[in-house]
Amino acid sequence: MSRAQLDKRPGDVAAMFDGLAERYDLLNDVLSLGQDRRWRRVVARAVAAGPGERVLDLAAGTGTSSRAFTGAGGRCVACDFSLGMLRAGARHPAVGVSFVAGDALALPFRDRSFDAVTISFGLRNVADPQAGLAEMLRVTRPGGRLVVCEFGHLPGRRLDALYERYLAAALPLVARRLSGHAEAYSYLAESIADWPAQPELARRIGAAGWEAVRWRNLSLGVVAVHMARRPGSREVPGGRPPGASTDRPCVR
Repeated sequence: MSRAQLDKRPGDVAAMFDGLAERYDLLNDVLSLGQDRRWRRVVARAVAAGPGERVLDLAAGTGTSSRAFTGAGGRCVACDFSLGMLRAGARHPAVGVSFVAGDALALPFRDRSFDAVTISFGLRNVADPQAGLAEMLRVTRPGGRLVVCEFGHLPGRRLDALYERYLAAALPLVARRLSGHAEAYSYLAESIADWPAQPELARRIGAAGWEAVRWRNLSLGVVAVHMARRPGSREVPGGRPPGASTDRPCVR
């Protein structure tokens, strides 16, 4: 299979994920030691999609994450630029979830189309993350929510460096045995090491026009969930935006 480089050319990244589609969810579960299930639950609570709300799940892959946003009557568009991932997901349809091919840098949706936009482990793969964050802002209604779940960095340079060396050695080894696609997980380890730490990502989200940016570390900072909202509000009875999370945010 082809292997994407850190210049993240869209065609290369899409082709790499096409090759992983059939075993992608299994690999995630094994490589995270099952923690990916907990991470998805945290993201679903942060998105807090209420009845009738529209959620855009970017880099949705096979739609495993998308299904978590429809439990309270919301509707979710699972969007990805890997056709292989979308085909794998469409073979297991779920009520309230639709699959759409699209690029995060040029989303095929009208302005202010969604109550919430979320992206899990995908912003890191966008060729221009800043432009992607601005495009997400465009398709979110005033007062709508953004939830970004992405790999983070552990506290302390020495601990973080040890973790990065572990990823570089362990991820390709396990991936080779389970899928034969070690190259993709070498890229994964490199892209995590190259990704900014949580405070810098929060700054970049704010620079793209989002407000009330905060984050919550999961698994000691291996993963972080960043939350923000689009400026403006839509008034509702009770004074709380529809679907707003009641979880106590972790602000850093």
